[in-house]
Amino acid sequence: MIKQEIATLAGGCFWCLEAVFEQVKGVTGVISGYAGGHIENPGYEAVCAGKTGHAEVVKISFNPEEVSFSELLGVFFTIHDPTTLNRQGNDVGTQYRSAIFYHNETQHKEAQKIITELNQKKVWSAPVVTEVVDAPVFYPAESYHQHYFATHPEQGYCQFVIAPKVEKFRKLFLHS
Repeated sequence: MIKQEIATLAGGCFWCLEAVFEQVKGVTGVISGYAGGHIENPGYEAVCAGKTGHAEVVKISFNPEEVSFSELLGVFFTIHDPTTLNRQGNDVGTQYRSAIFYHNETQHKEAQKIITELNQKKVWSAPVVTEVVDAPVFYPAESYHQHYFATHPEQGYCQFVIAPKVEKFRKLFLHS
C-alpha cells in the first residue's frame, strides 16, 4: 500500500503552483482550490475580488517515501516570492498570500524551522512573510482551473508567468 500525506500551500496563483507540483516525483495528485477564508463554498469571482478571505491554494497528495514535506517546501520557496505580503508579481490581494496550511504538528514544526533558517541565512533581502497556520477547510476550485497550464499552454499568462516558473523548477530540481 502506498503511503499518502497531504500538503496545502498558497503562493500566488494556484495555476503556477499546480503546474510545478504536478511534475514533482512522489506527488500523486494536485488540486487547485481555496482555503483560509470565512465563507463556505467560495467561487473564483468572489475569491479574486477579495471578498471571502480565501487564498488560492494547491492541495498536494504525496508519497513521503518518495518526497518529503521538507522537499516540497524547498520547491515552494523556490518558485514564489515569500517576502511580499499579499502579492506575487502583478497578482495583488490576500488571495495571493504566501501560506503553509499544515496538517499535523510535524508539518507545523518543519515549516517554522525552514522559515527560520531562510531568514537566518538572509536568502532574500526582506524577511519571509509566509503564514504558517492550521489547515482549514479546503474547497476545490472550479473544474476549468484544474490542470490549467497543461490544458492552456498557449494562453498569455501561461506563457509569460507560469512557463518561466516551470522552467526554473526543471533547471533546479529535475536532474537527468
